[in-house]
Amino acid sequence: VRVEAADALAAAAAVGVKGLIQVGCDVESSEYAVKAANDFPNVLAAVAIHPNDAARLAERGALEEAIARIEQLAADDRVRAIGETGLDYFRTGEEGHAAQEHSFREHLRIAVEQGKALQIHDRDAHDDVVRILKDSPLPGRVVFHCFSGGAELARICNENGWYMSFAGTVTFKNSHDLREALSLAKPELLLVETDAPFLTPHPFRGRPNASYMIPYTVRFMAETRGADLAEFCAQLEANTREVYGAF
Repeated sequence: VRVEAADALAAAAAVGVKGLIQVGCDVESSEYAVKAANDFPNVLAAVAIHPNDAARLAERGALEEAIARIEQLAADDRVRAIGETGLDYFRTGEEGHAAQEHSFREHLRIAVEQGKALQIHDRDAHDDVVRILKDSPLPGRVVFHCFSGGAELARICNENGWYMSFAGTVTFKNSHDLREALSLAKPELLLVETDAPFLTPHPFRGRPNASYMIPYTVRFMAETRGADLAEFCAQLEANTREVYGAF
């Protein structure tokens, strides 16, 4: 079922979700993200070529053109982040790793040159993602989107001031490593997200995710950390504004 953007925003606002980041993962969806952010005052945009798409585009000789278009889109003031970019070793084999790393480094360059936050997609690639971040110039704000690491990656993020954005996966019963990471994360480095329409929080796992379900994840995160819910929400809002700026 296709939900119109205005309806999705209204449903989110009804449960206290004041705004959202529309994230592009290829040229087409990045163009849509920029349009949505300019059409709606409570939407901001992020633009990128997803690592899996980077590998596929490289095979066709089309990656550089796509990155150039992302760089153009990134200049829009409503674009506050570059990403999802990074590495995905789950869906892309070794033959695509070099293309992913090249794309990641190009997105890093764009984020630094344009003063945007960086949103990282890191799947089964923690060591190489950290290696690249540590040997590259970085923008002021680095976000691990859909944080999927455990205690060790949380400690690395704490040490480097990198943000950890948790999605509905943290509520799953078998996500012990994620909950340990959540407990260790510095409060000023915590973010929350949907990754809609994926990663729907318990007890709605399996249904399409949307911004109006964020409260389920937030409540779970606050309970896991033993935090006061109102104070925790205020901290998340402050962190979000620190990364993405005002709407």
